Amino acid sequence: MTKAKKFTPKKRVTNKFDSRRSFQKKKSPSGPSHKSSAPQIKNKPERIAKVLAHAGLCSRREAEQWILEGRVSVDGEVLKTPACVVSPINKITVNNRPFMWKSKQAKLWLYHKPTGYVVSNNDPQGRPTIFDILPKSLPRVVSVGRLDLNSEGLLLLTNDGGLARYLELPKNGFTRHYRVRVYGTVTEEIIERLGRGIHIDGVRYAPAVVEIDKVTGRNAWLFIKLTEGKNREIRKMMEHFGLAVNRLSRIGYGPFELRDLGAAKAKEISEDQLHKLLPGYFGG
Repeated sequence: MTKAKKFTPKKRVTNKFDSRRSFQKKKSPSGPSHKSSAPQIKNKPERIAKVLAHAGLCSRREAEQWILEGRVSVDGEVLKTPACVVSPINKITVNNRPFMWKSKQAKLWLYHKPTGYVVSNNDPQGRPTIFDILPKSLPRVVSVGRLDLNSEGLLLLTNDGGLARYLELPKNGFTRHYRVRVYGTVTEEIIERLGRGIHIDGVRYAPAVVEIDKVTGRNAWLFIKLTEGKNREIRKMMEHFGLAVNRLSRIGYGPFELRDLGAAKAKEISEDQLHKLLPGYFGG
């Protein structure tokens, strides 16, 4: 006769409330995590434009253009369409140079863009670009959004195309802060209409927060907050109301501020601060 085993009731597992996580499910320890400072290369196939962007070679849009121009090959075959997925087993060539699959740490720099430069690697009109004057100490980087030729101020630069995309998407809620000088009279009606959002030539522009800083003669200094970054958005909205922008400077982007950073200067955000300021991307 065998001895009966003693019954031990199992402990009941409960979900403890954490206001910071709002009951978010924990990721499996074996799954990918942004917390690691040296993330592992994924063997899962991904679209080639995404792979090139994550490596910091360019933006996804630029990668797709490179492919259409015949500048990208996979396993010896020139790609004709961006609709291609690759993994580390594939041999990729970009501009006749082998693409090196490697793990890297996402980095971010604050850069004070001066006026007179476009934010593009190659300008069809031959105008000077910021990439011609970036500090030599910077690695290959892509910009987070753009500022037009006559605009100045804060531009974020990163070696991680995925991080650039994360910061650009309006759904992630990064507010752009600007200080703008306009010629003309800014009325309360204009401010209210901008605050509701407007349509210009069939394009919907999201609500903008506008505050008058000071008025000097026929010029007014404004603080403007935007939640998206459409091309020449502020200039078009002001022109819609008969106002001419004669000075435009971005002074903040999400949690990042220009402050006293000198023109054409760059400042790297430390790894600890970057993870703290962007928990949604790094999983903090």
